[in-house]
Amino acid sequence: MEVAFYCVCEQRYFLGAVGMINSLRLLGHSEPVFVLDCGLTPAQRELLAPHATLVATASAAPPYLLKTVAPLMHPADVMVLIDADMIVTRPLTEPLQRAGGGRVVAFANDTDRFVPEWGEILDLGTARRRPYVSSGLVLFGGAPGREALGLMDDRQSRVDFGLTFYGSNDPEYPFRYPEQDVLNAILCTRPEAEQIVALESRLVANPPFEGLRLVDVEALRCAYEDRAEPYVLHHYARKPWLEPMYHGIYSRLLTRLLLAPDVAMKVPEDGVPLRMRRGPLARAARARVDVQGRVGWQLRSLLPESVVSRIDEFRHRRARGVG
Repeated sequence: MEVAFYCVCEQRYFLGAVGMINSLRLLGHSEPVFVLDCGLTPAQRELLAPHATLVATASAAPPYLLKTVAPLMHPADVMVLIDADMIVTRPLTEPLQRAGGGRVVAFANDTDRFVPEWGEILDLGTARRRPYVSSGLVLFGGAPGREALGLMDDRQSRVDFGLTFYGSNDPEYPFRYPEQDVLNAILCTRPEAEQIVALESRLVANPPFEGLRLVDVEALRCAYEDRAEPYVLHHYARKPWLEPMYHGIYSRLLTRLLLAPDVAMKVPEDGVPLRMRRGPLARAARARVDVQGRVGWQLRSLLPESVVSRIDEFRHRRARGVG
């Protein structure tokens, strides 16, 4: 079974992509990695080139609408789309095996969503309610996977970007979350139910990583109180390498993945923010940020859920370079 990983990366997401690729290699994934270059610097390309195949694109579309480009250019039996802001914390052996049987494997989103008109709007047929999954980590296997990936590539062009979450953010627009809604529209119409596997949402852990503890930094292992271990950590909104924030579980692992001597891809230490390095100056920088971060989370817990949701949406849009 031929397996390959694919991510999209631009200049700001470089350190995240390095951490993601290094985490795959540390956990024994030797499969090829393809990186769609959406604006990397020459120095970043030079560091990535020995460890991943760089794929050029002339498209001016936002990076999150280009996830299908690299896998369609360099297909495999199982094509794994993975976001550059993810850290793999557990071998993906089981999801890969399930995808290898001719399935699309994804992870349930922490919020549910279904638009009955999806199928009609995209000429896909009748939409049937199925688990709403995230688009950050998706494994496309066999013929069903190839069909779903091809449809995703084609139907994204029908989305009115100006109405999406990254445009005017119209809450009534059927494709408010563009690539994710298109993916779910396809999974609600084309593959048979048995060809879709929706794994637990907590197996892709999101900030604030509630209930998750770091078991072993060197081995990248994390676990919940019931000992369940997620496959990845996903820092989907603010990026700890781009702006100061609490040095939590993701940041600690990313520091290890950027600077430890045993990683496959090494970056210059001066290319990593001081607060994420090692030594007394770095600890002092983290301490200042951590105090601010704790106060922020305490204030967050006092706010109404609707206000917290709007704040998170604003941060997500800003992280994607929108607004």
